Amino acid sequence: MAFSSTTVVKGRAKGIVTSTGMKTQIGQIATSLMNVDSNEKTPLQKRLDKMAYCVFLAAIILVIVVFGVHGFKYSNEVAIYAISVSIAIIPEGLVAVVTLTMAFGVSRMAEVKAIVRRLSSLESLGAVTNICSDKTGTLTQSKMVAVRMWFPKDGYYRVTGTGFDPEGDIYRQGEMVAGDLPTQEELVPNGSGSDHFLRTLQVASLCNMAELRRTQHPETHGNWAAIGDPTEIALQVLAHKAGLAKPELVDQGFKLIAEFPFDSSVKRMSVLYQSPPTNSSAAGAHYIFMKGATERVLGCCTSYRAGDSELSIENEKGSRIVFEKTIEEKMTILAEKGLRVLTLAYRKFDVQPDVDLVHGLKREEVETNMVFLGLVGIYDPPRAESRPAVLQCYEAGIRVHMLTGDHPSTAAAIAKEVAIIPEDVPVLNNPLIMTAAQFDAMEDDEVDRLAELPRVVARCSPNTKVKMIAALHRRNLFATMTGDGVNDSPSLKAANVGIAMGQSGSDVAKQASDIVLTDDNFATIVKAIAEGRRMFANIQKFIQHLMSANVAEIVVLIIGLAFKDAEGHAVFPMSAVEILFLNMITSSPPAMGLGLEPPSESNMREPPRSAKQGLFSFEVVMDTFVYGLAMGALSFANYSIVLFGFQNGEIGLKCNNEWSLACEGVFRARATSYTCMTLLILAHAVNCRALREPGWTITNLKTLKHNKMLWLSIVIGAFLVFPVVYIPGFNHNVFKHSSISYEWGLVIATLFVFVLFAEGYKFIKRRVMKPLHLQANGQLEMDRMRSYMTDASNQDSVIDDRTVKEHK
Repeated sequence: MAFSSTTVVKGRAKGIVTSTGMKTQIGQIATSLMNVDSNEKTPLQKRLDKMAYCVFLAAIILVIVVFGVHGFKYSNEVAIYAISVSIAIIPEGLVAVVTLTMAFGVSRMAEVKAIVRRLSSLESLGAVTNICSDKTGTLTQSKMVAVRMWFPKDGYYRVTGTGFDPEGDIYRQGEMVAGDLPTQEELVPNGSGSDHFLRTLQVASLCNMAELRRTQHPETHGNWAAIGDPTEIALQVLAHKAGLAKPELVDQGFKLIAEFPFDSSVKRMSVLYQSPPTNSSAAGAHYIFMKGATERVLGCCTSYRAGDSELSIENEKGSRIVFEKTIEEKMTILAEKGLRVLTLAYRKFDVQPDVDLVHGLKREEVETNMVFLGLVGIYDPPRAESRPAVLQCYEAGIRVHMLTGDHPSTAAAIAKEVAIIPEDVPVLNNPLIMTAAQFDAMEDDEVDRLAELPRVVARCSPNTKVKMIAALHRRNLFATMTGDGVNDSPSLKAANVGIAMGQSGSDVAKQASDIVLTDDNFATIVKAIAEGRRMFANIQKFIQHLMSANVAEIVVLIIGLAFKDAEGHAVFPMSAVEILFLNMITSSPPAMGLGLEPPSESNMREPPRSAKQGLFSFEVVMDTFVYGLAMGALSFANYSIVLFGFQNGEIGLKCNNEWSLACEGVFRARATSYTCMTLLILAHAVNCRALREPGWTITNLKTLKHNKMLWLSIVIGAFLVFPVVYIPGFNHNVFKHSSISYEWGLVIATLFVFVLFAEGYKFIKRRVMKPLHLQANGQLEMDRMRSYMTDASNQDSVIDDRTVKEHK
């Protein structure tokens, strides 16, 4: 069955439509999506719900306290005071700030080419401890080019040129001497070479579904474009360089009869072609051409080509094992240089008169008695940004695993180039490098006993990816997995964060993923993790800011219960309107600014947070109460000093309702307390930019220019004090306070004291509390990864210098 929305990239078929519309598989998926409960809450929403319940409970307790102090006697003043206290503890601007921060986070992710499909993944990225990544197209450029060949008897060939442009030369070098390739090499003219050479390039050209063509667009006239699998494109370009382009061979009379497409289970492809007519055969002979993974093609071969002769493998010094070992050695030489090695084979096919060549052939009968031709080494250069991104992962306490379908030596070579494993790590008998067969053969308890899970898994299958995720979960690690095929969907679902490829990924993989990369780039994953960390840290910052302000207001209001007028009614240190103004207008804009804070310098130099860690870590809770108590105490101290020091403690009657001359002292003290609280809340926004780093240094204050929302909210919030305090009638009748004069000296002094307190508190935390950066072993591992990388110019000459420089 072929489903609607399927993209056909290779092979040929005829089909019958069996279902349409919502009855198709895609239609059924659409139906199921419409029935999904979209009201499921994200982890952040659940944490905020818990916080809301706690705040609600605290508000009820405070209301009970207020009524208890007044002997549970109801009056309008007591009710208003109780409401004021409950309002003070509720962060009214929290919903707006969270919404803005999440929206900005999704927008930032889109800018770095990561589309967030599930909002919960954005919150989870900051907890990622392990990244399981594909190689081709993610860590590498997926711009493959054939750079080496090896044939029995002929030895090695070197191929120049890069990209889709079929311009380049082929040089014969011969066999290695004392472990090195000979310096003398012979140019193979275009369209010439030995029969062995021509037959091999013929197989590369015809056992191939890729197309190479010049682009017709006027702006790109003369450039070459390709359609098809990157590996097949590389072989097609190689054939063009040898003068054996597929269109030319077809024009000569080669005719495709049957095709057995590449399949991940067999890892090879074969085609049946009829050759052009010759003098000895008017109808032309039939040939089977095959390409694929070396171990899968060798198993189909019974002989090999050496020059113009075809020799039996069994006669190779009496043992097939000797021949296969020789091929393995040659393949390893190429693979260790980061080349993806393919094997080519062919055989002449004897047509039986009663066999239908189109529908009557069976793959297992056709792919036998093949003749081994040679090896082709294909280079897929790593992306320039992959190595720095992997090193950044180590700096952030994140380990990278590469899961690829390539040969172990090829995978290890690329892994060394991009810093996933150290350069001095041997490929054989190393727990860091395994094949899927080795990893899958291990029982779960054996995997759990490994000191470290493998960093490189070669010849990987979709089931291997699922087993890797399960192994990481048993170690209580938080993993992300990349994938592009339909078979990758189980591992994408099993991972904590599934990441699909936007360019090469299937619709099913994207549907199963949490995030889609529009550029298929590993570095984008690291950027997404950095954005996830930034967003979670910013949420903690603005929640701490909002809750600290609420704690400060509660401190003032609760202590204020001790002050009563002659009739026994409590005198409000702050009015209900002042509290609402502080919560909505004063503290909410700076909190929004904190939600838009750029990432700190240590954002990717700290270990991942625990996935179980909520918004309120011990340090955040401690800071909330310490800063809140300090602001509340300083604000109430101003209220007391003005009322009892400058106004002789004169408390009039009904000062909570209206201004009178007898209430002037209370109104001026209330204005002083409000002004002090406003400036302290605005100043505290600077403190909340970092948990431990100094906030009031010149360097840190200069960085405020990068967050326009924050510094504008601080400046505007400070200027709003003046109309609130000094507009006649507005101050007395709405805010229940008076204008102030000499009290400004007290407010400025209090602000200075708070800044000194905050810097001293952070200094003590830096000295006493455990640093957030990585421990020594993680730092040493990162330094080791930084130091082992070698320059491309020092690589062995298996890849020519010109090719390396062009790729770089």
